[in-house]
Amino acid sequence: MIKNIIFDFGGVFFNLDMDATGRMMIKLGLAGITPEIMDLFIAYETGIISTKIFLKEAKKWVPDATDEQLRNAWNSILLDFPEYRLEFLEGLSRSRRYRLFLLSNTNALHLEKVEEKMGSDSYDRFKASFEKCYFSHEIYMRKPDSEIFEHILNEQNLDPAETMFIDDTSEHIKTAESLGLRVWHLQAGKEDIVELSTKIPHAGSGS
Repeated sequence: MIKNIIFDFGGVFFNLDMDATGRMMIKLGLAGITPEIMDLFIAYETGIISTKIFLKEAKKWVPDATDEQLRNAWNSILLDFPEYRLEFLEGLSRSRRYRLFLLSNTNALHLEKVEEKMGSDSYDRFKASFEKCYFSHEIYMRKPDSEIFEHILNEQNLDPAETMFIDDTSEHIKTAESLGLRVWHLQAGKEDIVELSTKIPHAGSGS
């Protein structure tokens, strides 16, 4: 029986344009995404570097870009959070049927923009729906590394067999499965988190 649910954020609750940042960065003069640039992104996402250092280092590849242009490009991935999803989450939280947690690969700039787009009231309602929110840049770990899943399981004393993980990224799903969690690989744009009741495994189910 599922007693705990760990949710991803972007692509599950908040709509994303996954290619937007790349498009915007290329417009600013970026030649392409190199391993060095990916290392910079990961360092920022895991809180190793601050926003100030992130923007400074990013300018090495787009020297003519302003801080504002870089911020806009970086945040262009973020679209919107439909109100009906927030209401669904709040209803699930009020039901107390499950312990609810959030696990998101994110960063300071994205969270600032998310709160701006949602409005402080809606953002606070969202966070209050979870027992705890785990943001990669605050705990210095990120998906799909197994350590971030093990951190939550151990800190919250969760049984993997009683825990469901929902994410729109296959690599993250694979790690969760390998640790014994039940999973839903949500297909963003084709499925919606409000369909959750049809995806939760029931006792005796092998799915």
